[in-house]
Amino acid sequence: RRSDAEFARFLLIATGSASELSYHLLLAKDLGLLEETDFLRLDTQLEEVRRMLTSLTRKVKSAVPSER
Repeated sequence: RRSDAEFARFLLIATGSASELSYHLLLAKDLGLLEETDFLRLDTQLEEVRRMLTSLTRKVKSAVPSER
């Protein structure tokens, strides 16, 4: 990305996409399209990615000068 602010916005979009994926995994499990063990494995991996995105977002946002 061209700037830290633009990258921070991209990370927020990625976090939203992770939340959407979480819903889709749950729906697939509830519809019987995804086994419980697969759901748990994927959900655990997704939560790790979400934590990484949150941490990186905080770090990038702290580098972005606040707008007044």
